Amino acid sequence: MDVRLTRPAPAGTEAAGLDADAIVLVDFDSARRFADKFPAVYESGEATGEFLSFTLLHNAPGFAAKRVLLAGAGKREKFDAAALRKLAGAAVRHLKGKGVRSLAFALDDGINGAEHVEAVARGVILAAWEPDRLKSRKEEKSAVASVTIAVGGNQDSTLEAALEHGRVIAEAANVARDIAVEPPNLLTPTTMAEAARKVAEANGLAFDLLDESRMRQLGMGALLGVAQGSVEPPALMVISYKPAQAASGAAHLGLVGKGVTFDTGGISIKPAEGMEKMKYDMAGGAAVIGAMQAIAKLKPSIPVTGFIPAVENMPGGKAQRPGDIVTSLSGKTIEILNTDAEGRLILADAIAYAKQLGCTHLVDAATLTGAIVVALGYVSTGVFTNDEQLTERFLHASKDAGEKMWRMPLDDDYMEQLKTVYADIQNIGGRWGGACTAAMFLKEFAGETPWVHLDIAGTAWLDDPKPWMAKGPTGIPVASFVNLALNWK
Repeated sequence: MDVRLTRPAPAGTEAAGLDADAIVLVDFDSARRFADKFPAVYESGEATGEFLSFTLLHNAPGFAAKRVLLAGAGKREKFDAAALRKLAGAAVRHLKGKGVRSLAFALDDGINGAEHVEAVARGVILAAWEPDRLKSRKEEKSAVASVTIAVGGNQDSTLEAALEHGRVIAEAANVARDIAVEPPNLLTPTTMAEAARKVAEANGLAFDLLDESRMRQLGMGALLGVAQGSVEPPALMVISYKPAQAASGAAHLGLVGKGVTFDTGGISIKPAEGMEKMKYDMAGGAAVIGAMQAIAKLKPSIPVTGFIPAVENMPGGKAQRPGDIVTSLSGKTIEILNTDAEGRLILADAIAYAKQLGCTHLVDAATLTGAIVVALGYVSTGVFTNDEQLTERFLHASKDAGEKMWRMPLDDDYMEQLKTVYADIQNIGGRWGGACTAAMFLKEFAGETPWVHLDIAGTAWLDDPKPWMAKGPTGIPVASFVNLALNWK
């Protein structure tokens, strides 16, 4: 999608003069901002300004655009950039199939700053994405191909940068969504590694791939234990960004993403119902790949390295069993009580490897537990940490990104559930507090390194489409990852 910025003048006449197949005008709940231009739709009650309500008008007098879309933005006091991003996306999806190829989006009345331009750019690009790449016969519906954002006379020089920032992050999130939506017969650990390599090479990033042989030489017994039940070999991708002038002793941010390309549960096999969704168990890894693309383009001042451990968790004849004990890269031994608690095992070795390569701060993202969905539903990502300063930085970055996060407890008491007499630690902690015990397991491998864990099991995927986004992967937390790197002080 082509997204561009315009500053028509004089202020107050921009909307009427914008030539496009359709123009979006933003109205607030009960504000009746355009009642003088369209009295009939307001008098009839059709245009209310309620959030995500739309009224489409044809051949509106005084407007160059062929159609005018009155877009309800809800209560003015609750409206922010995150709401604008949803509104922009919903407008694009509302107009799909209506013959609208060019769209103008009018921003004024205090919603025409840099954060608003970025929100519209992100919203429309994310909304244009569809999960139908493999359909042999796609629906013949015209979609919006170009968007012009009119900023109501605002001459702020930061607007172009905001537009580019929004475009880069949205395109990176769509890269992650492209990878995450692939079916598991096409996206194996090997093909996921090829996708990561292409992103790295296209964006001037260093790329390294650890195969099974190198993992065995290093002693990644936790990762290899998960992989051994599949005929598909594992892969550990390492994508590295270095700024042109990194300060000596500067922070080195490591992003770690779970890449289970399909999860049957292994010997502790999952129920058949819903197992097809386990193709998205690599959404955290896909988000790291997408984030590294955006980081390469936006060039933060600190080095950032992405780590994506990828495996298939299958119940083959060589699969690990409940009761097995494996030795991780860190040297810690792990008793396997449930082979469906596999994500934490591959992350443990990836976290240890990230520390070996000099990462001073770590953030991981994983579709790790169903327990976090029980706790937070499909609204917020669970956040666990061993470091308050890094968490404060990350939550600030995620708020700017409009990705909802919620801090979860990680008290030492949770470690009691992971103790075993047979090894240093066991891989599950019982039924209760499952998201917390899973995070506590990872904390043991992060050690003293500042670390944040994101359990994205409830937010990485939409089972049903939203007005602003198609069904399927969401791209969370690409934007938060990128903002964290860019805003590092």
